[in-house]
Amino acid sequence: MKQLQKVGRTLVMGIVNVTPDSFSDGGDFATPSAAIARGRQLLAEGADLVDVGGESTRPGAARVPVDEELRRVLPVVAELAAEGAVVSIDTTRADVARAAVDAGASLVNDVSGGLGDPAMLITVAELGVHYVAMHWRGQSDVMQQLTHYDDVVRDVARELAGRRVAALAAGIAPERLILDPGLGFAKTPDANWTLLAHLDRLAALGQPLLIGASRKRFLGELLDGREPVLRDDASVALTALLARQGVWAVRTHTARAHADAIAVASRLAREAVGGVE
Repeated sequence: MKQLQKVGRTLVMGIVNVTPDSFSDGGDFATPSAAIARGRQLLAEGADLVDVGGESTRPGAARVPVDEELRRVLPVVAELAAEGAVVSIDTTRADVARAAVDAGASLVNDVSGGLGDPAMLITVAELGVHYVAMHWRGQSDVMQQLTHYDDVVRDVARELAGRRVAALAAGIAPERLILDPGLGFAKTPDANWTLLAHLDRLAALGQPLLIGASRKRFLGELLDGREPVLRDDASVALTALLARQGVWAVRTHTARAHADAIAVASRLAREAVGGVE
């Protein structure tokens, strides 16, 4: 299995939403054929892996039945993996994670960090795949009521540390564990910016970081309410800054511009430590 943490630069995780109601592109790729084509496009444009999800996690989104989630994602995962893509499954359900890994996924991206399904952590440990544990305080229909922090950086770091302990205790190998601060999930816009300004405190937990900022509402508020698809330039600017900080990956709706931004940031980083041979 490809060791996703050892490529020497920030990765681009391309988003494939097989949903009718995601906040940015809901409905655009809601059929398996459209989602497969989108995954191929993202990979051709420079994505290192694609993250396939069948349930929207936007604020207020309703849950979908597990059978519907499976119906949406499994054909997409299977086809893209068969073509050689590195595929992540975006789910909070252990049954979906297991089925997707059986279909070829090599990473489970769980926005609940194992809190949404008590079987998730042990299932991932048994499967032996990479696992993203995101900071999470509740399902989409309640998360905007859970935005109080005494100190957002300290509190998120502490809560993520708890998920790290739980994941390792379940048997997930530390070299396969990735953490995500959960921008936009039970966070105010100001809290998102504060977390981004202090990622070193989260990196101190000792695990690689995935950052999902692409097109999110806090960028729209910065840009005077601009709609999601018009937030891409700001998303790319943030990717360049994150790549310079050495985050493991960025989760993005587009690929080429983000890959280019990472290439620029990586070249400058090499120059800063003595140039290239």
